[in-house]
Amino acid sequence: MGKKVKKRSGRTRIFKSPAEMQKKIDEYFNNNEELTITGLCLALGFKSRQALINYEGYSKTYYDTIKKAKLRIEEYYEKQLSKHSCTGAIFWLKCRGDWKDRQHLDITAESTNINIISFKKEKKE
Repeated sequence: MGKKVKKRSGRTRIFKSPAEMQKKIDEYFNNNEELTITGLCLALGFKSRQALINYEGYSKTYYDTIKKAKLRIEEYYEKQLSKHSCTGAIFWLKCRGDWKDRQHLDITAESTNINIISFKKEKKE
């Protein structure tokens, strides 16, 4: 008797390879001036942002492809910080998790030094 083939459950993947996904990502970046995670998801044919997160878990190459795309979107919001009205960009970056408003106070008996860092990306240790 032949071996039983175990059927995979779940939905079939939209992209058969990270290279195929990268082509769609590149199209999104080339055709849009304003970049968002949701816009990227829609351009990739996903019905939710969770679908993009799920693809990150399929393999290291999908993970790297998606992380690089997200980093390009983060760069877009970083560049918005130099514009006059950057409140939305600050909010977006803070919601991403590794950007914070921070104040550092260094107070000694001899003198008082106050250094205010208004917006900075924290280093992960």
